[in-house]
Amino acid sequence: MLYQISDGAVAFGDDLILHSIDFEIRNTEKIAIVGRNGCGKTTLLKLISGEVELEKLDSDENSFIAKAGNPEIGYLKQIAFDDPNVTLEQEVRKCFAKMEQRKKELEQAAKDLETDYSEAKVARYTAMEEAFKDDGGYYFEKEYEVMIKKFGFSEEERKKPLKDFSGGQQTKIAFIKLLLSKPDILLLDEPTNHLDVTTIEWLEGYLKNYPKAVVVVSHDRMFLDNIVDVVYEIEYGTAKRYPGNYTDFVARKKENYEKQMKDHIAQKKEIERLQRMVDRFKNKPTKVSMARSKQKAIEHMVIIEAPDKYDNKTFYANFQPAIETGNDVLYVSNLEIGYDHTLSTVSLDLKKGEKLGILGGNGLGKSTFLKTIVDKLPALSGEYRYGTNVQIGYFDQQMAMYRADKTVLDDFWDEFPNLTETEVRNSLGAFLFSGDDVFKNVNMLSGGEKVRLALCKILKRKPNVLILDEPTNHMDIVGKETLESMLKDFQGTLIFVSHDRYFVKKVATKLLVFEDGTTNLYQFGYEEYQEKLDREAQESENEYKGKAVFGGAISVNGAMEQSSPAETSTAKKAYYNPGKEKSKLEKKVKRAEEELAVKEEELEKLKEELLRPEYQSSYSKLSEIQAAIDAKEEEIMLDMETWEELSSQLEEMM
Repeated sequence: MLYQISDGAVAFGDDLILHSIDFEIRNTEKIAIVGRNGCGKTTLLKLISGEVELEKLDSDENSFIAKAGNPEIGYLKQIAFDDPNVTLEQEVRKCFAKMEQRKKELEQAAKDLETDYSEAKVARYTAMEEAFKDDGGYYFEKEYEVMIKKFGFSEEERKKPLKDFSGGQQTKIAFIKLLLSKPDILLLDEPTNHLDVTTIEWLEGYLKNYPKAVVVVSHDRMFLDNIVDVVYEIEYGTAKRYPGNYTDFVARKKENYEKQMKDHIAQKKEIERLQRMVDRFKNKPTKVSMARSKQKAIEHMVIIEAPDKYDNKTFYANFQPAIETGNDVLYVSNLEIGYDHTLSTVSLDLKKGEKLGILGGNGLGKSTFLKTIVDKLPALSGEYRYGTNVQIGYFDQQMAMYRADKTVLDDFWDEFPNLTETEVRNSLGAFLFSGDDVFKNVNMLSGGEKVRLALCKILKRKPNVLILDEPTNHMDIVGKETLESMLKDFQGTLIFVSHDRYFVKKVATKLLVFEDGTTNLYQFGYEEYQEKLDREAQESENEYKGKAVFGGAISVNGAMEQSSPAETSTAKKAYYNPGKEKSKLEKKVKRAEEELAVKEEELEKLKEELLRPEYQSSYSKLSEIQAAIDAKEEEIMLDMETWEELSSQLEEMM
């Protein structure tokens, strides 16, 4: 057991946030903490990190926190850099201070062996070198390079001072530092926020292979499915442990609920049956003993309570378009989008009722595309046009930062002045603004509340085309599931951007993916896109495993390709033919060039393997690939010398 909380409680003032918490971290477990917004997930992370303390309650004599040894706990808290004038590179490399000191000590130990090769000195050096290797001492530089690249920072940005980066970029820098510091327990609170799909997929591989424990709070269901092997759900102030990933948790929770309800109902019926017998025979002399035994049976039962209802309170809206569009909804042809330069070019033909999901990395033009087709940005070139009767409802992710000095009630009512107060309250109530909530000032709302208010206003107009930019940001899992259901049932046409792959998979019938200045349309949705990714990954894996180069010959799946008879130099020569010798030499040069090209291609693939996320925490695998890279580079150097010599001979014959 690495870490344990037993019967823990946390309170802020008179408000008891968590109670009866039993929580364990075992060895290298990857743990998810899930639950509704405001249920106490972040509070639990702060308790683990030591930022908050256990509440001392009179009845909690057995409440404690236990740790195995003194594990280092890493938690991405409020960003506070010591010196905002240092560069990104200088700040990130601070986490290498201990490793660089160990590297110096190892070098000194090696130097000491030059003058004293005693058994004790050799044993000390061997132990130091093994520990240094096991802790990634030979690869921390490469890991740094990979992370800087994967989190989207360029070579030029490495030299920029921290103060010149946006808040989101500074969060990424702090995140990189946390990952590179490799704590024994890594605590992550919504780590996929503000990361694009490519980076999220890399992070999944990295965390899955992280050699220590990870505890993550996230609303990204696919992310949790791909990483965790344990789920703790916080509901009604306490936590329950479920083995498996998020999908397993959902299934197990449902099974447990149904079993407990079934057992509760069965026991209730049994108690009623026994009680009827007691009531019927308790006053009959010949049946008194039987009545008493039944009464004792009731008293000795361990009562099975009805299970708590799911905490699934959420918004709802039965909305459908006021009018229908024609079959042709949106036609886009060679539409170049961007500001001062083209970010991407888009072409598509969207029909009535289709639901287009949009994925892609940050800065590639997803939001720019939406702003262009709703006339908030001019197109650089190309065209787009809508069909007949199109009425657009547009949600901008900036609406989560919407500001107004009005109350929620007045803000909504000002947009729909013809509604009665009852109608306004009913509309707001459907989106969880009930009672005194409607008198909250809009500026005081959370990001999630502002999103709900914006969606409430948009859907009240009953558009037939919804264009949504990251609508699930600030939503918990129940909120996302609610929106999924609403959008799947929507009879109009939908265009939406999201980084939530699970949400995209559930809702989209077609998929548009932005990739490095190009867009690819997948007519059959996320499954088709995933099949393509899996196929490419498999091909890459097969190519890496199936091909190895030995000297000048290429081994494919273990079988050596032998040189052809024409390539074998002949011992007997009848006479010297200059033209024939020149032709043979030209073939040798060409063959040498082809072999060089093959080896250089294989070298590039090995370097790509070095960047694969699933290997980033496996130092033995990284060592194996680096050794292969070094060997390949040596082969290429030798082949280059051979090629140069052959080329010189050929030039002399010209």
